[in-house]
Amino acid sequence: MNVRRSAAVLAAVAVIGAATPAAADPSPSPSQAFPSALYGGTDPKYDGVWRQSLALLAQDTVGVKPAVKSVEWLARQQCADGGFASYRPDPTAACDAKTMLDTNATSAAVQALTALGGHDDVTGKAVGWLKSVQNEDGGWGYSPGGASDANSTSVVIGALAAAGDKPDQVVKDGKSPYDALLKLALPCGGDGDGAFAFQPDKKGGLAANADATAAGVLGSLGKGMVVEPGKKSDATCEKATTPQQAAANGAGYLTAALAKDHGHLMSALAGAEPQPDHGNTADAVVALAARGDTAQAEKSVRWLEKNSAAWAAQSGPAAYAQLIFAAHATGTDPRDFGGTDLVKQLNATGPAPRTAGETKAAGEKDDSGSGSFGIWWFVGVCLVAGIGIGFLFSGRKKKQQP
Repeated sequence: MNVRRSAAVLAAVAVIGAATPAAADPSPSPSQAFPSALYGGTDPKYDGVWRQSLALLAQDTVGVKPAVKSVEWLARQQCADGGFASYRPDPTAACDAKTMLDTNATSAAVQALTALGGHDDVTGKAVGWLKSVQNEDGGWGYSPGGASDANSTSVVIGALAAAGDKPDQVVKDGKSPYDALLKLALPCGGDGDGAFAFQPDKKGGLAANADATAAGVLGSLGKGMVVEPGKKSDATCEKATTPQQAAANGAGYLTAALAKDHGHLMSALAGAEPQPDHGNTADAVVALAARGDTAQAEKSVRWLEKNSAAWAAQSGPAAYAQLIFAAHATGTDPRDFGGTDLVKQLNATGPAPRTAGETKAAGEKDDSGSGSFGIWWFVGVCLVAGIGIGFLFSGRKKKQQP
């Protein structure tokens, strides 16, 4: 889900660049610090709940028990109505009309907390909130009331499935999430050839988007971020009248796109030269594996093993989580991923995991308050490292047209 969070970061660059003197110091202040329960060292303003959720879910996937305070931090980010914002510096302060609730953060938190267990009250309220903001076409946008997009709709489907709901039975005005995804599926033939669009453009046209396609395939299969290899069908690209056919079409598009560029997808920020997109490649691996298209998924995960170490180290916990999800989906050892121990690297970005029998770390304090680095520094990091963060940079706060 690269395009949407990247758009939010670039939008922040544009706004801040226009309003702030060029001489502003981009460096973080040594006196400022983030909650010690949080994974990652960059400003959590746009992705705190998202990256925390992915980190905890990835740890659970590989049998690691996250630190108690990290799980509690995530649960405390919830607003009273059940929704989650991207990040609340002070979760003791009540949410109000100015709190920007976020379907993506809410859905990621549901998937993580459901997997960890013991938070049925939190996840139940979150699912209730998601259902309350469903659009009339059956889908979801990033923000409540925003136009439905393939990425947001798909991550909500993953949350519904994780919580035990049947997505096809979650309807608004007779439309389910699958109906929304089918409307974003491109026909076979031409440049789109079965891909998904992120959203229709201003004229209602659809443009193929590999990031949205990876999400759309998972959503159409009713899957979340953590998948087991599926059973491959021999379906060819045909008119998508069912979510299963849409998933088959999208998988075919991803397979061709990955093969074209030697096993990976390509991406570029505006004005930059195209370069390998590690995050969306990892997402595509998960999507293909979920449908049982293991041949290309395994080729692409081998490419990630050889080429993703520097990207993940620069990008942080959600990037490590994406790679762990790709490894899990293909039966690859995440503790020896091209010579890198992804689990160790992920654990190092936050509090040490629990040991056997541990329920609370000695001297553990409640640090649910605020503290953040300057936005200039955050934007600078994102401009350097923002390419290919897939789910991590899923678009926060801004709509993204394909």
